Amino acid sequence: MIELRHLRYFVAVAEELNFRRAAERVHIDQTPLSRAIRDLEDQLEVQLFVRAPRKLHMTPAGVRLLKEARKVFIRIDRTFRAVRDVDARFRAPLRIGIADGIAQPKLCECFVRWREVAPETPLELTEMRASELADALEREEIDAGFSFGLPNGDAILEELAWSYPVMALLPAGHELASQSRLALTDVLSFPLLSCHADRQPGLLQQISAIVQRYTTTPTLAGEAGTLSGYITRIAAGMGVGLGDAGHVAALRRTDVVAVPLREDEWIATYVLHKHQRFGIPGNLQRFVAHSKTLR
Repeated sequence: MIELRHLRYFVAVAEELNFRRAAERVHIDQTPLSRAIRDLEDQLEVQLFVRAPRKLHMTPAGVRLLKEARKVFIRIDRTFRAVRDVDARFRAPLRIGIADGIAQPKLCECFVRWREVAPETPLELTEMRASELADALEREEIDAGFSFGLPNGDAILEELAWSYPVMALLPAGHELASQSRLALTDVLSFPLLSCHADRQPGLLQQISAIVQRYTTTPTLAGEAGTLSGYITRIAAGMGVGLGDAGHVAALRRTDVVAVPLREDEWIATYVLHKHQRFGIPGNLQRFVAHSKTLR
């Protein structure tokens, strides 16, 4: 008889494509995990994985089962949350994903003010990459997320939450660091650090659009995969950068100088949620509206 644990183990192996990592994820030993997958294959009378040396591949049957198993767990989660919602002693938390290493004061303010206006609905926060955020929203593993923007897709809706003005980021001692305001063209005359397309696609898209309004041939000094890596490279004199005033306020570094721009350029932060044919739940709708009050 197939049990939910079989499906849970299968999803872990399918997503990790590695029995050792999957066993660590579901907190059992590798041997019983492997045996459970064999039992599942025997009961379904199909092969779910091709076990090649040092590699694990899914069969077409495995790909289809993964899709259906995820639907099963979404339905189960919805059922449990619906049952709990009718109990006045329990309020299911809103599950919020935070992508792109966002650490802006307005994000913190959003959460603090939510606790004040809706103490009955707690928040459960998870940090993740932008690509993971999109997948988690589509699978309904989270209810909403914050990002600098995701690739266009009909399944995910993104709404402007707030914006911060763009500032130039320079290593301490840079020849432009003593000025009170800078023209963006002057900043772009120096090698510019970029973001990694896979790690911060929304931020890269926004900064690239800003840069292209002032030059078509910027000199790039490399790219960083994280905010900390970006700032470290600037502090080390490996290039100049652009960043929003919110993160500048959060950083407060002595080895990086932030200078306002003369131009009126902004970086937007979005609140995202999955498109629902019949509208989003009341608590989520209230949270999305709340997020947009900090503009």
